[in-house]
Amino acid sequence: MTRRVDLALHLVTDDRIAFEALPSIVAAAIAGGATVVQLRDKRVDAAELIRRTCVLSEVIAGRVPLLVDDRVDVVLAARDAGARVDGIHLGQSDIPPVTARRLLGADAVVGWTANTPEHLRAADALPTGTLDYLGVGVIRPTVTKADHPPALGIAGFATLAASTDLPCVAIGGIGPGDVAALRRAGAAGVAVVSAIGGAGDPEAAARAFATAAATCPVAATSPAAATCTVTATRPAAVTDAPATSGARR
Repeated sequence: MTRRVDLALHLVTDDRIAFEALPSIVAAAIAGGATVVQLRDKRVDAAELIRRTCVLSEVIAGRVPLLVDDRVDVVLAARDAGARVDGIHLGQSDIPPVTARRLLGADAVVGWTANTPEHLRAADALPTGTLDYLGVGVIRPTVTKADHPPALGIAGFATLAASTDLPCVAIGGIGPGDVAALRRAGAAGVAVVSAIGGAGDPEAAARAFATAAATCPVAATSPAAATCTVTATRPAAVTDAPATSGARR
């Protein structure tokens, strides 16, 4: 694989926030250190989601990868309209990752949600080059996804991350104070929704996460190191004790 993406800090957009506010939130988050933006919006139709993808593509202007949640058709349509869209994040009930890879091409970023040992075994069984990373969680219960699976905790995340050579991005109920423990647990990065998008100062909120990640780098020891600037390592000692600083949403 030749794709390179810094997975350290994903901003996942919150569809409870009025879209008119999102461009400024996204711009602020990038200024604060977000390395990936994922547009997640399950409340609008395809035409509106294409429009929103194109708007965010203009805001991001290639500074970080833009991914769309679930909708390969929207990625293709936005690209056809001239937008730069770098890839897709798929859930377990979406189209197969191999199909997404074939449709989007070798240079696209393809992520997949994986919350159980069975999910990780399925990911590892896919052809080499199909996936760029796994989204693993939730770490703690979160209000931004009402139907989330049981919380893994940091120790549960570490167990899953240790079972695969694919980079794992932690999501769900994470605050800046959790980043160091998650990095030690093998996280290539963290994905954040309302702790940045719902913050009074999204740039400062993103910077708090980015600073925490920078002070606890992860060594590129996994075979997946060839594809990602930041990749997962095997876990050190971990704890599920709540972080003492930062909001967890």
